[in-house]
Amino acid sequence: MNFETLQYQVDNGIAVITLNRPQALNAFNPAMMQDLIHAFDASDADDAVRAVIVTGAGRAFCAGADISGGTQGFVMQQELPRLPDGSADLGHPDLRDGGGRLTLRIFQSLKPVIGAINGAAVGIGATMTLPMDVRLCSDKARFGFVFSRRGIVPEAASSYFLPRLVGIPRALQWCYSGRLFGADEALAGGLVQGVHAEDQLLPAALAMAREWVENSAPVSVSLTRQLMWRGLSLAQPMDAHRIDSPLIVSRSSSADAAEGVASFLEKREARFPDRVSQDMPASFPWWTEPSYR
Repeated sequence: MNFETLQYQVDNGIAVITLNRPQALNAFNPAMMQDLIHAFDASDADDAVRAVIVTGAGRAFCAGADISGGTQGFVMQQELPRLPDGSADLGHPDLRDGGGRLTLRIFQSLKPVIGAINGAAVGIGATMTLPMDVRLCSDKARFGFVFSRRGIVPEAASSYFLPRLVGIPRALQWCYSGRLFGADEALAGGLVQGVHAEDQLLPAALAMAREWVENSAPVSVSLTRQLMWRGLSLAQPMDAHRIDSPLIVSRSSSADAAEGVASFLEKREARFPDRVSQDMPASFPWWTEPSYR
């Protein structure tokens, strides 16, 4: 599978997506947005893919929006859509933030996602990692939610994701100051779950992904991902109970459940037969929402 701005490889159930504009420190541009969205479309559609890792080529993960050409592509250039009364239609779909289109697509992923942050992750380079399930980084990584220093606001739905990951006080401190901070602070703040030497980062991410791939049912993992992420916005535990009860009923009678019990009793590795593409429960999806496209 060929992309303009990234590499996409699948091996032993794990898709590795590598941002591949190293000469520009993997700066984010419209082509990268489209490539990443299509890469997640590909991983969702492929039952051979059980987990996804996102990393960067060269010495950066992603240095943020590509503003090498000045404000073009960063500051709104086109004429704003207008409402019938002549005022600007700021809610028009054409004005949707490109970083948000990407993070919402990652949020939708049917496969678990690990960020292997090998270097600088600034602006969209940091916010694109927030809907990933686990973030690991190298000891050379640096992070920055720099929006206030560019005269804009946090983008890519980060006002939803970041406080849920690290808490509102820390999220606000990082965003108010816009300063860069290192791997140790990211780990202490809960932004990343592990710090590794540069040459050990991808092996650590692969080891984590293999643990998920080798020991867990793919449909169970996919449903668990959606339950956890979408559960963040539920008002009370009864809401979660109403959602997970039909899933339990459905999966308890599945071929995967029979295999899970048999493999446990027979003391062998499980060989789960169900597939994400065709064996999701009838109650999936249990949510209604506008298209993220």
